[in-house]
Amino acid sequence: MLRRLVQISSKPLTRPQSTTAAKEKWDLYAGVLVERLPVVSKSLNPLEQQFQELLWRVEHENSLKSNHEIKHERDLAQAELIKQGKAQVEVDDSAAKQTAQDLKDAYVEEFKKFQLAARKTPDDAANKTDSTDRCLEETVYLLVQQKIGQQQHLLLPQGKRTDGESMRQTAERVLREQCGQNLQVLFYGNAPAGFHKYKYPSNQRSESVGAKIFFYRASLLSGNVDAKQQPTIKYEWLPKEALSGKFKNTAYAESVNKFLF
Repeated sequence: MLRRLVQISSKPLTRPQSTTAAKEKWDLYAGVLVERLPVVSKSLNPLEQQFQELLWRVEHENSLKSNHEIKHERDLAQAELIKQGKAQVEVDDSAAKQTAQDLKDAYVEEFKKFQLAARKTPDDAANKTDSTDRCLEETVYLLVQQKIGQQQHLLLPQGKRTDGESMRQTAERVLREQCGQNLQVLFYGNAPAGFHKYKYPSNQRSESVGAKIFFYRASLLSGNVDAKQQPTIKYEWLPKEALSGKFKNTAYAESVNKFLF
């Protein structure tokens, strides 16, 4: 009886782990988060505006006199001496001499002609979401329509890796193929900034069980998606708060939000 208990206890307590997971094959994809950074600084709210004016007053009170202010004081003192008859004016030089007050008057006239550029553009008014000339105070991100399964989705540009490519090379190729040559971007590095994976439906798992997407981050330098090269492509440039509403898959939206600033 004791020998039998020893034999039973020597057997492994857990079953050998299945090798199915180790044999699973995943398709590798590279995606690109292309961002157009803000063109102008954000508008200040009332509290920020008050604080800014306070800083300007403190800076003005603590600042030294500029060369223009010193020259203006010197001109006023010279004019007072001439008025009192304690200084002489050379007629030839007086007509050609430009005082600090003359310069100030010219600056004021020039400033009256200056107008600040509008923070809202015609593309903002028309809600032209395929334009980069809108939402100038915010960062906007590029979404491109792609077919996943039987449905069309607005997603970050992405594509499948081919043999011999690095993931960074795949990201560059995908962006070039989907958006054309006019879109000039700067990749931030060779390492992905985000990751997402999903499994294919059971009836579509012929060779691979799903896809793993490695996202790279890039900044827009110039240009836009080439509509001539891709006449049927649909794309949008959207701020962060509008992205989640475009993503149909909640898990995908959560993965993207993890590397959005």
